[in-house]
Amino acid sequence: MVGRLLLRGMLAGVVAGLLAFGFARVFGEPPIESAIAFEAHVAHHHMEAHSDHHTSGETDEPELVSRTTQAGLGLFVAVVVYGVAIGGLYALVFAFVYGRFGQLSPRATAALLAAAAFVSLVLIPALKYPANPPAVGAPETIGSRTALYFAMLVISVAALVFAIGLAKGLASRYDGWSAALVGAAAYVAIVLIAGYALPAVNEVPEHFSAAVLWNFRVASLGLQAVLWTIIGLLFGFLAERMLAPPSRSRLYQAGAPR
Repeated sequence: MVGRLLLRGMLAGVVAGLLAFGFARVFGEPPIESAIAFEAHVAHHHMEAHSDHHTSGETDEPELVSRTTQAGLGLFVAVVVYGVAIGGLYALVFAFVYGRFGQLSPRATAALLAAAAFVSLVLIPALKYPANPPAVGAPETIGSRTALYFAMLVISVAALVFAIGLAKGLASRYDGWSAALVGAAAYVAIVLIAGYALPAVNEVPEHFSAAVLWNFRVASLGLQAVLWTIIGLLFGFLAERMLAPPSRSRLYQAGAPR
C-alpha cells in the first residue's frame, strides 16, 4: 500500500510543480527581474567608483547560465523536481498518520496534513526569516542566516509534533475541539517564544524598493501555497479512490449476476 501511495504522492507533486511553475513565472519573475536590475545598477556605480582597478586588468566573469535559461528551463526543472520530492515525502507521512487520528477520511487527513505542513514548514519560518530576492542579504552572512532559518524550521516542526501529542493526550479527557484548541495554543506559544528569542536579520540595502521586496516575498509564499494546496487536494482525491471502502451500490453491481 505504501508504494501505491508513494506513486500517487509523486504524481500529485508533478501536477503541483507544473502549476507552481506557472505561478512563479507570472508572479515571481517580475520582482526578481527588478531586484537584478537594482543589483546591476549598484554594481555599475561601484565599478565607476573603482574604475582604476577595473581597467588594470580585471574582467567580468562570464555568465555560466543565462538569465533566460534560469527563468525558463532551469526554473521549470527545479520546481517540478521539488514538487515530486515533496509529494513523495508527503505520501510517506500520510501513510504513517492515516487512521491514527480518529475516523477522518483520506481526503480530510490529506487536507489537514498539507495544511499543517505548509504552516510548520513554510509559513512560520518565513514570518521570522522571509525569503529575499537578489541584491538583498550580505554574502558573508549567508551561513548564519541559513542556520537561523533552519533553527526556526526545526523548532516549528518540533512544536507541531508536541502540540499534536498534547491534543491526543487531552482528547481522552476532554472533547475533541477543546483538545485541539489547547494543542493549537501550545504550538502558537512555542513558535512565538522562539521567534522572539531568535535574532532578527535585516540586510535590505538602502534605496531598495519596498514594493519589489514585498512582491517577491508574497510570491514566494504564494508558490508554496499553490504547491501544498494542489498536493493536499489532488493526493486526497487519489488516496480516497484507493483507500475508501466501496459503496453498497458498487458492491451490489460487482456481485450481481450477468
